[in-house]
Amino acid sequence: MSKQTYRVCFCFRRRFRLAATEAPPPVKAMFNNYSDNGVMNVDHFHRFLVEVQKQEKASLEDAQAIMHSTAHIFHRRGFNLETFFKYLLGESNSAFDTNRSVHHDMNAPLSHYFIFTGHNSYLTGNQLSSDCSDVPIIQALHKGVRVIELDIWPNSTKDDVHVLHGGTLTTPVELLKCLKSIKQHAFTASEYPVVITLEDHLTTDLQAKVAKMVHDTFGDMLFTPDTEVLPEFPSPDTLKRRVMISTKPPKEYLKSQETKASGNASQKENDEAWGGEIPSFKSRSAEFKDDFEEEDEEDYQDDSAPAYKNLIAIHAGKGKGGLDDWLTVDPDKVRRLSLSEQELEKAAKTHGQQIVRFTQRNILRVYPKGIRFDSSNYNPLVGWMHGAQMVAFNMQGYGRSLWVMQGMFKANGGCGYVKKPDILINNESIFDPRVQLPCKMVLKVTVYMGEGWYYDFSHTHFDAYSPPDFYTRVGIAGVPADTIMKRTKAIEDNWIPAWNEDFEFSLTVPELALLRIEVHEYDMSEKDDFGGQACLPISELRQGIRAVPLHNQKGEKYKSVKLLMHFDFDFV
Repeated sequence: MSKQTYRVCFCFRRRFRLAATEAPPPVKAMFNNYSDNGVMNVDHFHRFLVEVQKQEKASLEDAQAIMHSTAHIFHRRGFNLETFFKYLLGESNSAFDTNRSVHHDMNAPLSHYFIFTGHNSYLTGNQLSSDCSDVPIIQALHKGVRVIELDIWPNSTKDDVHVLHGGTLTTPVELLKCLKSIKQHAFTASEYPVVITLEDHLTTDLQAKVAKMVHDTFGDMLFTPDTEVLPEFPSPDTLKRRVMISTKPPKEYLKSQETKASGNASQKENDEAWGGEIPSFKSRSAEFKDDFEEEDEEDYQDDSAPAYKNLIAIHAGKGKGGLDDWLTVDPDKVRRLSLSEQELEKAAKTHGQQIVRFTQRNILRVYPKGIRFDSSNYNPLVGWMHGAQMVAFNMQGYGRSLWVMQGMFKANGGCGYVKKPDILINNESIFDPRVQLPCKMVLKVTVYMGEGWYYDFSHTHFDAYSPPDFYTRVGIAGVPADTIMKRTKAIEDNWIPAWNEDFEFSLTVPELALLRIEVHEYDMSEKDDFGGQACLPISELRQGIRAVPLHNQKGEKYKSVKLLMHFDFDFV
């Protein structure tokens, strides 16, 4: 080997060597303020917990327990700088308390909660050609999803029921298999109710068969109302470990068919009768044209499947008329209305407060527009700020919208139900999402440093010849007035970047705000590389100097990657 070659290899090894992680200067200064002669004793640490970490209820015993659990070799006198820094980066000091259990009031009607909702829950990939399976349903339930959507169709011989995305090349899965998997896994992550929304394209004899399947599968787990329609939704607490069915009653389905048969319905009304998605595929695939026409010609009778009608706990349907009729609030009964993301955005421009009023008693489900063939998603805040409980997402998709969805439902112990803020429930003063409110809270954020990429990524993942150049984006997902992203400078050639940068965010509706964090590696010639993300509800963000574990693009937590940050709230 030549001398010149040896120097190149030596340089390569040297540049990828990991430097020791050191506390950034602000953390050293904080340690000095709460220590004496290089030692932070229990009294010092207790004062730090109360004054900096805002843990006002922490006792001296709590401080002692944290100190003992943190240090490998606990100095009998207290923390030194090294062990104090270790505590700050430890799991017990996370910005979000993952051990916190359900703490919202769970005795209000279902309409008072945001509910973790899936769209086409049976699809393994894209909306056009992926497999249908019970596997993504199981995965969703294990992540805390509480609303599972199943599109049910006759099989090829018309004697059984399949789950598939109609009018596409998706391969079917048997309905019974899906139902059995839901029963087995429904309450793995949460004991609060699971709602199964059925997009029904069945003949009456198959509806009766579905009713028997559902009753036989779930038995006493199935919640069925004592009356034909509910005057008010029950609470999540009274529905623990229960399964509910939501779909259009057969009578409403018959009316939609009669409307189409009369020739008076517009194409828009046809779309609504099919749930807003199916006809878009009809026009794209002649192969499935006959199937749609055959379904339209079936003879539906509204009184021939009473067992099917009686199992429906949450009645769905738009009814006749336009938006004003859809949003009518009936004082004697409650129901579910479904709107596509496009329909909601259009309705919000003219009927924003009316939508909020509707969702105080009734349930609004929002679903992705039909052209999202890649299973991408949309901004969930549009639905949430109008009180929509079921903002339905493609859980197999990736991207920032899904990160926000995952962040929202980390709240309330990850049980899949998050109590809506009072502004969306108040009957006396209906929230207007279009009106910009005055600032209610200022969130102050400091991004100190990050670590862990050296262990969780290959050493050439970001750059083949040098350590990465990381920068952090930090901002807010919320109502339009609060939504913003800012970024730090890029730190060149460093596996353990220290930014030490401060940011402030003025929040008008902090109750609906989530903190968004992303780390990227700057690349001059190509697209910046992804280095991790986190999304946390502001309502459950812990103040003080905190560790923020980062997640990959699917929302899975990295083993080692985390940021050290400081959070503080000032209420106006």
